[in-house]
Amino acid sequence: MMDVISSIQGVVWGPVMLVLLFGTHVFLTLRTRVIQRYMFKGIKLSVTPDKEASGDVSGFGALATALAATIGTGNIVGVATAIASGGPGAVFWVWLTGCFGIASKYGEAVLAIKYRVKAKDGSMLGGPMYALERGLKQKWLGILFALFAGCACFGIGNGTQSNSITGMVNDTFGVSPYITGAVLTVLTGIVIIGGVKSIAKVCEKLVPFMAGFYIIGCIIILFLNGSYVLPALKLIVTSAFTPQAAGGGFIGSTVMMAIRFGIARGLFTNESGLGSAPIVDAAAVTRNPVRQGLIAMTGVFWDTVIVCALTGLVLVSSILRNPDGMTDLSGGALSSAAFANIPVVGPIVLTVGLICFAWSTILGWSYYGERCWVYLCGQKAIMPFRIIYTLVVFVGSVMTLDAVWGIADILNACMAFPNLVALLGLSGVIVAETKKYLFNDNMDGWSDDEIPVVDK
Repeated sequence: MMDVISSIQGVVWGPVMLVLLFGTHVFLTLRTRVIQRYMFKGIKLSVTPDKEASGDVSGFGALATALAATIGTGNIVGVATAIASGGPGAVFWVWLTGCFGIASKYGEAVLAIKYRVKAKDGSMLGGPMYALERGLKQKWLGILFALFAGCACFGIGNGTQSNSITGMVNDTFGVSPYITGAVLTVLTGIVIIGGVKSIAKVCEKLVPFMAGFYIIGCIIILFLNGSYVLPALKLIVTSAFTPQAAGGGFIGSTVMMAIRFGIARGLFTNESGLGSAPIVDAAAVTRNPVRQGLIAMTGVFWDTVIVCALTGLVLVSSILRNPDGMTDLSGGALSSAAFANIPVVGPIVLTVGLICFAWSTILGWSYYGERCWVYLCGQKAIMPFRIIYTLVVFVGSVMTLDAVWGIADILNACMAFPNLVALLGLSGVIVAETKKYLFNDNMDGWSDDEIPVVDK
């Protein structure tokens, strides 16, 4: 079974998908005239409420919910996996992928607002499925996206995350997965039963705390690693362009291995191009698509350019500081060993970081999955979905989920394809909206697009 899943993973996440995703990032960067240069404007807008506009949650609330789903175990374990497989140079390619991925995240949010609709209860509905249906007139692709995302949410966004939490708590504190799983299930149910406003309210508080705690923890570790930080940075950059011989705690790696694993982990970590984040961006209170696009793109900056870069520096400098016994480690084991180099602080940062990151992913993906099933089945799907999703939290907590990880990975690739079709096919719309509001200095302008009411 696992051999079959691994073979399919190798195909769907092979060179074609990686080139398509990274190529889309570069293409949109050029078409938007390097939208990344407006990053500080996006950060300013993210903390400036647009109270007069319509929507379900604030722009920052939408950003926090998207970040909650995006900043996950991949930011720690994923970066460690990239280093173990592609060498320290993979960190550079993770970072570079994030820099270009900002443009795709911007484009996704612009389309999400441009083509969003309103349900009969007044809530906003949007995301790639609506852009494909209303923008490209390809409803069948919208249905495929919603189906893939609606199934993926139970795996990559739920069961695998709860399993990571219970495993970490069991290893660190010796608490039974059944106890941790039960507590986690109750907490999750309490939050998601209130819908996007409840989820966003929790994420607005949880995301700044968890990101701030983790960043401060990483900075402390880098300070303690002092003399190894600059050599680590030099090794990351040089290894990105030159072959790396085995030794000093690292496996040998080629430049192609560094590029392959760095780009793959970078794309998986920031989710740019997958089409998940624009589902919640569509619920944002905003007067025009570009405002939320600029806010949304800051998510990649925080997720990959900051958090993943810090993780990479911490891991590489920690390995350089104490390379013994790390040569054959990968993923979570490498993360644990590297952070354990720093007494007290290291293990605490890793444990709290993983628990917060994983739970926030569960909350964020619950909204993604719910909106996809509403698209497929209507409002009647909301309550059954919330109940099933909550129960899956407990199931995932106490099961072995190797196969689920693989299947969810495949579904993510299947999500990405129709979303990339929307991004590329509607790139002209993204450019037109950008010119209308940003390049013409009309950021306070109101969109003249009528939001249709749908029977869902």
